[in-house]
Amino acid sequence: MIKINKENLLINNGITKKNSKNRKILLETLQTVFEISNPDNIIRSKIKLIENNLIINKKSYDLSQFKRIRVVGAGKAVASMAQSIEKILGNKITDGIIIIPDYLEKPTLNKIKIMYGTHPFPSQNSINGTKEIMKLLKSSTDDDLILNILSGGGSSLLSLPAKGVTIEDKIETSNLLMKSGATIHDLNVVRKHISDIKGGLLAKCAYPARIVSIIISDVVGDQINIIASGPTASDSSTFQDSINILKKFNVWNKISDNIKNRLTNGVGGKIGETPKFDDKCFKKVDNLIIFTNRDVCNAVVNQLQQYMEAKLLTSFIEGEASVVGSLIGSIVLEARSQMDDKKSGLAYVFGGETSVTVKNNGKGGRNLELCLGASKKIKDHDGIVIASIATDGIDGVTDVAGGICDGLTVQRGLDNGMEIWDYLKRNDSYNFLRRLDDLIITGPTGTNLNDIVIVIMS
Repeated sequence: MIKINKENLLINNGITKKNSKNRKILLETLQTVFEISNPDNIIRSKIKLIENNLIINKKSYDLSQFKRIRVVGAGKAVASMAQSIEKILGNKITDGIIIIPDYLEKPTLNKIKIMYGTHPFPSQNSINGTKEIMKLLKSSTDDDLILNILSGGGSSLLSLPAKGVTIEDKIETSNLLMKSGATIHDLNVVRKHISDIKGGLLAKCAYPARIVSIIISDVVGDQINIIASGPTASDSSTFQDSINILKKFNVWNKISDNIKNRLTNGVGGKIGETPKFDDKCFKKVDNLIIFTNRDVCNAVVNQLQQYMEAKLLTSFIEGEASVVGSLIGSIVLEARSQMDDKKSGLAYVFGGETSVTVKNNGKGGRNLELCLGASKKIKDHDGIVIASIATDGIDGVTDVAGGICDGLTVQRGLDNGMEIWDYLKRNDSYNFLRRLDDLIITGPTGTNLNDIVIVIMS
């Protein structure tokens, strides 16, 4: 079970009675987030085997129609997903291959081969695993059922650079876009057009086998063609869209000539586009999303309602993290100003994924910057507590899930010789919250359902 490190210290850092009480409620609620997000719990609740019928999200598949059942996949949650699917199907599974992050413990699997890749950037290990999956898929026939399990992190783990593109080219381009504030949507459009597996190309490779993709979504809006860069989804984006995105974020002139040449050749028709909705391979594909960030948010609201009135305001938060944090702080202050004094409290829940435009060399992540942005707004307001976490337990490239703040965070920083504005300017939110002992640390959770922001006010 995932546990929050130093939970009592995080509670006591509230200092005032109101802040400490609300921190306790908030941290107990976060524990619920990790339990709800557990891939094993998700799979067991969404997938059933009744006699010879595999039922996924109420859609039924007669397994007697297939000679082989093969399992492939990639993502942060895929280790647990594969274990659960093996428990359900047992010896009905013929074989399979999954790619998981190299920092996770090796799961116990009997039929499915485990390979390791890297995240947030791909590596040669990611490529090796992907080649093994492609080899397996190419040997499939129309008598095969391919269960393709996907979750957040799949874009990096399931990686096969297109001809003429190197792994270094891909890493450099992804890094430039991330640091420039690009969203996962923008990033994955580009990734699909410099890959030989993304953007529906896995489905094309496996044709004429029947493919059922079982997906845990880490994408705002749950667009199937964006999750893990849509390996089994038709792609509406184009080479020109990729160029437009790279120019929009001012990285076109910084990327390698290999990628520039591929994209310009694609626009010129010298390279075929990613498969579109009318490609015959998609007639044999079902893409089934079994759990989303909104599902987590709704469960959090239900948990909070035992203490106070709670509302989900949106599961679509995107944008610059510190700016979004400031906006959330403003929303909270407005709600607080209109609260009935007799209310026990009020909680707001937000879901989604922000981004950070890195301008300096500090250490931070999107959830940590959101906390600092919110702290500026709720300054000196006792009884308002905000936490923002990445459900995978890793905020950006840090070793923490996120952070917690309240109306005294700015003052506590000043008492320790820290100006919050200075730390935001340097993109150094990690060290600000580290010195206050307000980092939320869980370790990798083995799942990925975007970020959750919880606000409690009294």
